[in-house]
Order: sequence, then C-alpha cells, then structure tokens
Amino acid sequence: MSLNNTPRSSRLHIGIFGKRNSGKSALINALTNQEIALVSEIAGTTTDPVYKSMEIHGIGPCVFIDTAGFDDVGQLGKMRVEKTKNIVEKTDIALVVFSDNKMNEEISWIAELKQKSTPIIAIVSKSDILTNTKEFCESITKICKLTPIVVSAKTKTGISKIHEEIIRLLPEDYEARSIIGNLADNGDIVLLVMPQDIQAPKGRLILPQVQTLRELLDKKCIVLSATTDKLSNALASLSKPPKLIITDSQVFKTVYEKKPKESKLISFSVLFANYKGDIDYFVESASAIENLTESSRVLIAEACTHAPLAEDIGREKIPIMLRKKVGEKLTVDIVSGTDFPEDLSQYDLIIHCGACMFNRKYVISRVIKAKCAGVPMSNYGVVIAYLAGILDKIDIK
Repeated sequence: MSLNNTPRSSRLHIGIFGKRNSGKSALINALTNQEIALVSEIAGTTTDPVYKSMEIHGIGPCVFIDTAGFDDVGQLGKMRVEKTKNIVEKTDIALVVFSDNKMNEEISWIAELKQKSTPIIAIVSKSDILTNTKEFCESITKICKLTPIVVSAKTKTGISKIHEEIIRLLPEDYEARSIIGNLADNGDIVLLVMPQDIQAPKGRLILPQVQTLRELLDKKCIVLSATTDKLSNALASLSKPPKLIITDSQVFKTVYEKKPKESKLISFSVLFANYKGDIDYFVESASAIENLTESSRVLIAEACTHAPLAEDIGREKIPIMLRKKVGEKLTVDIVSGTDFPEDLSQYDLIIHCGACMFNRKYVISRVIKAKCAGVPMSNYGVVIAYLAGILDKIDIK
C-alpha cells in the first residue's frame, strides 16, 4: 500500500440504507460521481455491501457503503440483512433513503442507528418522478423527527446539499484524531523497533507500521527504524536518546530493558488502542487478569482474517502467556474479522487486537457491548505490557 493512500479503516464511513429498489445504488453513484454500484429496476440487485473510497472537498477521505435493502426476503435475503446490520456498527454517518409512505422498517432502522448515536440524514429519492414530495417530506418529519433532503440521482438535484449536511455532522474530533498524539512533535527523534517476522510478509511493512511512519513524517519527526537485534546499534548511532521509542508489543520487555531512561516507550498496538478504542477501559481491564482461574473463559478478537500462522501473537503467544500465569486449563476462544459473539456474558475477559483494519466506530461499538455485558475488555499491547510488569512504565498518551 502506498504511503499516500489513506486506509479504509481511517476514513469516515458513510452508510446508505433503505428498502430494495429505493434508489440507494443510484444515489451512491451520484454522490461519488462514478458508476460504482449496479443500478437496476429489479429489487435486490445489491447483495453484499459495496464500498467506494473517495476524497471529497470539505469532507476529506471517506468511504461510501451501499447496502442491501433492509426489506430483503428469503433465506439469502435474511443473510443480506444481517450484513447490512453489521454495516450499522461501522457507520459514522448514515444516509437513510425513503421511497414510499410505508415507513415501519425505516423507523426500526433509524431507532437502531440512534441507539448507536449515529448521525442520520434522511433522503427522499427519485424526486424527478415523485408527485407528492411535499406531503411525503412532512410525513417523514412528523413520524421520524428528521427533515429530509429531496434528491434526484438522475438530475443531481440535492446532491450538494447532502455533501453540506455530511460536513455539518462530522464528528467533533474527526480532524483532531491522531495516532501519535502528543508523544512526539516537529524535530523529535523517534525510534521504531520493528521485528520483521512471519507476520510481516517479505517486502512489506504491516499496516500499523505504515500508518505510524506516515504520521511521524507528516509531523516532521526524525525517524530511525531497526529490528530488535539491532536496537543497541541504533541507540548507539544517535547523539542523544530518542524522544520516543515505538516497538512491536511482542518485544516490549526486551526494549524496555534496553531503552534510555529519558526515552518514552509505547507499542504500535497500544498506539492503535488509543487511536481506535477506549484506552482507559483497556488499561483498567488488564487487571482482570489477576482474577482469572483455570475455569475462566477469555475471548481473543482479531480484526484481520488471515490464515493462522506459526507464532501468531493472538492465536498462540498471548494464550501461552495467559496459561503460563493462570493455568493450562484456561479456555481461550478466538474470533476474527467481523465475527464477534452477541452474548459476551460467558467471558471473563476480552482481548482485542490493535484493530488497524477497523474504523473507530466499529471498535467502540464492541467496547460498548463489552461494558453493557459487564465484561472487561483490553488490548494485545496493553495485556502484554501488563504481563511483562511494565504497563505502569509505558507512556499511554
């Protein structure tokens, strides 16, 4: 991936929801000014969600998501609706398309979006063929408490108003979000400790390393990179200690023992725990490890869906660390990608990866589920630092 490309996970997610054949696909084509979604008079043309990453003036990097109709029917239709529900978890701003006066399903989905504190833009589509637009809009406002924007994908009427409303509804911290935060700034020396093991295919860096490096360069930091075995050489080559050392969590303790006293220390995983999730809850939850017994159950959640690899940090290394502390009979369940249990009450602790593949809204939705179930939830890097006895010695923020 190019350093100039904004990963989908770091883009504003704009979900488009509505009944089958309501004009969602035509709308996303009009919004992006590209023919990216198949438009058809046949209901149910859109099956799997369609993603389109864009750069829009005033909004910045974003991704539009065209979803299957939430009134889909049959066994396949039910599966499509489930995928659409999954998109709700990721959506930063929702566009709900209305196409007729039967609004029971729209009301239900709007309630679910509001429950997740998702800003909603109501849209009346196909204005070029509607005959009762004014009455229809008044009905939506009265029933759904939303003032709709009237659009025509065919004539592009109302499209600019949608862009304006998206800008108005941008999250307050949208522009301020930062991976590095205040840990380093212009002119600071930052050392990246990046062991290139089986998790990083030959010729490539893993995504957290790429994103972190790009932000450090944008901040005008002076960046030095080394593998773990060259850490001492890298430190010796500097005329003064680095302001910050960012390491792979797996070698947290090794790096801590070698780092200069003046240097701050954090890992890529902990950086992303703060950037994508609730770092305070993750740190607080790490202490739940002390209450685990051999009869406890732990859930490890990976954002990636890669095939299991030897020495995988989530599937092998963390379970080994936990069982060494708690006992060999500790039960550890592992899920990946969008798989995440609805019932979390069976778990005593959830440990999530850095979630570089997820947007923040999706990670926070999982944190909220854990909190509602009363289950502690932490992060790979935080847990490894805790088990190494250095969690109170690293620089979280």
